[in-house]
Amino acid sequence: MVHMIKEMVGNRSFTLTTGNGKRSRLPCLKNGVPQGSVLAPLLFNTYISDLRTTVSRIYAYADDLAIMHADGDWQAVEGVLSNDMATIGEYLQTWKLSAALQKWCRASAAFHLNNKEAKHQLKVNYNNETLPCCFEPKYLGVKLDRSLTYRRHLASLRKKLTPGVALLRRLAASGWGAGATTLRTATLALVYSTAEYCTPVWCRSAHTRLINPAINDALPNVTGCLRPNTSGQPSNPRRHPTC
Repeated sequence: MVHMIKEMVGNRSFTLTTGNGKRSRLPCLKNGVPQGSVLAPLLFNTYISDLRTTVSRIYAYADDLAIMHADGDWQAVEGVLSNDMATIGEYLQTWKLSAALQKWCRASAAFHLNNKEAKHQLKVNYNNETLPCCFEPKYLGVKLDRSLTYRRHLASLRKKLTPGVALLRRLAASGWGAGATTLRTATLALVYSTAEYCTPVWCRSAHTRLINPAINDALPNVTGCLRPNTSGQPSNPRRHPTC
């Protein structure tokens, strides 16, 4: 097992080939793990298993780290986060891990229900630089807002679902449309896989109604049932050959 891991993380190189057939030189990779490999997250978690303890709570998913601290005083929050950033930065430097501000330290954000402090910007420092404050940060594909209503995230999700539903509508034409099995598979891939991402996080939001029409609009394309009609005009079923 040790020999296999050594072969996996060592003696690796890559080359770049352009469209006209030109190839770059063959540089060697001195660190890191193969991106997308099954063992990569496990090896990374093992490598940082001795990450130093901080006052803030650390949340990690693969190589994506976030720290969070709760306190009623802004200065206390800023001081704790700045100190913990310095602690983590020292650890990363010790173990030869890069911490570029442009990628690793994206931004700081505050979550609270105090409307009077809605525009307050956290001043969290790292390497003598103040991290930019973001009022709607995006973490692991979910857009967050100050009071965690997820309205912005669901509005953005609706825009992603609309093209998929439109494509399904074309696949479900009454004369030559695809069969029920094909339409079901396409619906799961184009609509439900996107709509159900991280649903345990935002499913209790009061703004889930924003995506309900897109999801409901996809169902008649699969079943061939009558499409709801609020205009008063007769509605025609969009039937596929298996209905």
